[in-house]
Amino acid sequence: MTTITVAVAGASGYAGGEVLRLLLAHPDVEIGALTAASSAGTPLGRHHPHLVPLADRILQPTTTEILSGHDVVFLGLPHGESGAVAAELGDDVLVIDCGADFRLQSAADWTEFYGGEHAGTWPYGLPELIVGAGRQRDALKGVNRIAVPGCNVTAITLGIQPAVAAGLVESTDLVAVLANGFSGAGKAPKTNLMAAEGLGAASPYGVGGTHRHVPEIMQNLRLAGADDVTISFTPTLVPMARGILATTTARLVDGVDLAAVRAAYDAVYADETFIHLLPEGQWPTTAATLGANTAQIQVAIDARANRLVVVSVIDNLVKGTAGGAIQSMNLALGLDETTGLSTIGTAP
Repeated sequence: MTTITVAVAGASGYAGGEVLRLLLAHPDVEIGALTAASSAGTPLGRHHPHLVPLADRILQPTTTEILSGHDVVFLGLPHGESGAVAAELGDDVLVIDCGADFRLQSAADWTEFYGGEHAGTWPYGLPELIVGAGRQRDALKGVNRIAVPGCNVTAITLGIQPAVAAGLVESTDLVAVLANGFSGAGKAPKTNLMAAEGLGAASPYGVGGTHRHVPEIMQNLRLAGADDVTISFTPTLVPMARGILATTTARLVDGVDLAAVRAAYDAVYADETFIHLLPEGQWPTTAATLGANTAQIQVAIDARANRLVVVSVIDNLVKGTAGGAIQSMNLALGLDETTGLSTIGTAP
């Protein structure tokens, strides 16, 4: 295939920077325009000094004129801003939104959790999502618009969907508690994100069903086969830069044992390059997925509570955002799904 030219809008942010880090290792990509808002006019190296090959590139304003002419445009923009930019880009360009604007199928859900007018729904960029008897990757081939999932959504969905799809748990009794790295909250200068507030501390946010990822999780699990979904979801900021450890529990259907659970997970993930069910007794750690486009999963049964316990870990900036986006780009362009993406973490 000829070289693919790629522009990244919002290149000074965490998502945009991670997209660029991964694209630098993609053999078929040439990186074109890098744009930003308030950071326009400054060198990329001021914001991402680790991206040495691109450090001298000057960030340009995010305009249609600058983004046009590329084969692929990644949007790493604040929620609510991607719709207007995408509307001005033609159907001849693949646009991949790393924000939330096009993830939800329900306009009512968008209005309730985000406010404002729903921009629409794009093909959903989680290739491993169970959809009926198939996977979402089949819906990504040849598309020109992709909505990247939320990072928390990816961690929970990949963790619990095999049990939901196999009918092993009550999907109306799900509880998920997550430990999240601070990069998932973005670069905005907020008091609760300062080192003085976060180091040595853990703090919940989006408590009581208010987090914006709730309807997206429910949407995914309905696609995976649930008739109805009820989930209590509580994310918690912990003092690490990146990573998500999601502990999801669900009430078991009568008669389900651990062997049945592991068989269901093996059936779903045995052929998935980026999803790994660990051997019994080995528990996931976020360090093992740092920098890699992988998810690690372990399952157990709490017999006294009659609940399935699933622990899933991802790097929120890779499998949770940029890696999933590039994986989806590969599918849309007819490339091998794994091109430019590593399964090798950087632990310790």
